[in-house]
Amino acid sequence: MDNTCHRNHECSTSGSHKTCVSLVPIFNHLEVDQMEEIMATVKSVPFKKGELIYHAGDRSDSLYIVHKGKVKIYRLSETGKEQLVRILNPGDFTGELALFHNNHHESFAEAMTNTLVCTIHQADLQDLLLKYPSISLKILAEFSKRLDQSEKQTTRFATEKVETRIALFLVECLNDSQTKEFILPMSKKNLASFLGTTPETISRKLAEFENQGLIKQKPHKRIEIVNLDELLLL
Repeated sequence: MDNTCHRNHECSTSGSHKTCVSLVPIFNHLEVDQMEEIMATVKSVPFKKGELIYHAGDRSDSLYIVHKGKVKIYRLSETGKEQLVRILNPGDFTGELALFHNNHHESFAEAMTNTLVCTIHQADLQDLLLKYPSISLKILAEFSKRLDQSEKQTTRFATEKVETRIALFLVECLNDSQTKEFILPMSKKNLASFLGTTPETISRKLAEFENQGLIKQKPHKRIEIVNLDELLLL
């Protein structure tokens, strides 16, 4: 990444700032003049594929909004094994704990593709929260959603066998689709990290599901659910 660009955070026009702010559910309900006020606080920074946006241990003092590209949030175990926490797409954000107290990141954020990230500093965002309480409610709703997801993931690791974890993940992907077919939202490597297994196990189990007539694997990471009821019984 261009060091000058990173230092100055002046790597995009105000037009891209506007697009970035309007993408985010915590902001896009505001009036135009209110969003323009937020735009004045936004800085844009480009990251190349594989580049870290922040490290575990770095000071957490900004909200990071994905404008373009894709970002993965992950942690490392003591043995160096990667545990995927979530993947951020345009409009998603991370670093929200900085809104409430000074802290340090417990995870890593890495650009999965060439990515443009918009940042808002802690002090600026705290001022906005006081001025527009509706933003706080939107952030609390996101906190609640992420806590629920985290609890589900922890429970699955502790109580469910790997094929059950994979099956439930596929069903959740289907819930976001209008048909019985969807595109797997991440690579098998990242899915394995997310579900606490190995890419080889993911491939083997998906093949087993297909042989059992539960799913069909199609080109370009497309998967069709053939027998939802049986898949839920795994």
